[in-house]
Order: sequence, then structure tokens, then C-alpha cells
Amino acid sequence: MASARKPVIVRKFSRDWCAGYAGPELGRDGAELEILDLTGKVIRMAWEQVKWVCYIRDFPTASTDSANPERLLRKRFAIRPRTPGLWMRLTLTDGDEIEGLAANDISLVDGAGLMLTPPDTRSNTQRIFVPHKAIQSLEVLSLIGAPGRRQPPVPREVEPELFPADGD
Repeated sequence: MASARKPVIVRKFSRDWCAGYAGPELGRDGAELEILDLTGKVIRMAWEQVKWVCYIRDFPTASTDSANPERLLRKRFAIRPRTPGLWMRLTLTDGDEIEGLAANDISLVDGAGLMLTPPDTRSNTQRIFVPHKAIQSLEVLSLIGAPGRRQPPVPREVEPELFPADGD
């Protein structure tokens, strides 16, 4: 059974970051972000301070780069994505741009922000939550639809023969 809390890295606009565990209620109209840091202390911060929250595979160690703990190297898609969803480009309030795929459902307007799938899903970052207050502008680049279901072939009606071969 999966844990209720997921490992995250929270990047602030002040360029510092903190690592911890986010609960399943992240982004559901909460007044502030609440995470449990690695020492077991609950940290609360206002959404105005948060640039993004990255759901990660593993926490950075002392040997990894502390300047980029999310290991988010690519912020744009090199080619058109194939996964269904809305291909979006977000400009954040600090001028940083990021692209991602968002689900084409009510979660776009509901809650405290957007959940995106980053361009490089093989990196440490699996999903990115961007608070609405961090977004300066948003551009929908494309709607990528799910592969369409093939319609079953319509049975053709048997045409009557014009010149029947009766044997007369």
C-alpha cells in the first residue's frame, strides 16, 4: 500500500528550497502549504512564497548538487508530447518559464494550483505542482487527445442483383 505522504522538494522564490513529505491534501484550496520535513517538524509556508512543489523519486544527498535538487534539467519539450492532456507553457512571477502536461479536467480551475507532468519524466522530478499565485501568464500550446477509439465497421446492406441468374 502506498504511503499517504509523498516525497517533495519545495522551491521558494527566494531560491532556497526545503525537502520533506507532502500530504494528499496538497493544493486543495489550503490557505498555506504544509509539509513534514526530514527531521519530523511540520513546516507551514504561504503560497505567495512557493514557486513550485516537485514530487521526486529520491531526496538529494550531500554528494548531489544542492543548487538543483529537483534535477529538473529540461523545462521545455523538445518535440510534441504524445501523452494525452493540455500542453502548457507557464511564465512564473519571477520570469522563469516551464512547460508541462496538465490533465484536461476540473483540476485546472479547482484548487490552489496546477499539477503538471514535466518534459523529462526520467529525471528525479515526476510531477510539479505550481500554485496559482506563482503564475504570471499561462499559454495552452496544444490539446493532445487520447487515441480515438475505432468505430466498429458498419455492416453493408446486401444490394439486390439487377439481373438474377434464374436459369430461364
